[in-house]
Amino acid sequence: MNDCIFCKIIEGVIPVKKKIFEDDMVFAFEDINPQAPVHILIIPKKHISGLDSVKREDIEILGHIQIVASKIAEDMNLKEGYRLLTNNGIDAGQTVAHLHYHLLGGRTFAWPPG
Repeated sequence: MNDCIFCKIIEGVIPVKKKIFEDDMVFAFEDINPQAPVHILIIPKKHISGLDSVKREDIEILGHIQIVASKIAEDMNLKEGYRLLTNNGIDAGQTVAHLHYHLLGGRTFAWPPG
């Protein structure tokens, strides 16, 4: 997508604060507006606008994101717990129309969230 900020980040057109992980399916980097001591965005390299746009062929990517999130959490020593979430749609707080997950940790979280 030409106007997608996350696609531009993946392409290297827009720099990130700090790259955390990259492979052929996903890219992970520190959020520029962190909501916790650890706040990592994990995005698929394939442009998928949101969960409501996921197709059956995206199952491998979605599963891989879960494994990558677990590995990042382990690498960041989030032994006491972490939160992995995605927003779908404007009412849920999705501000970039490219599927992405927030990995949050390093503090205690309340329930229910926001």
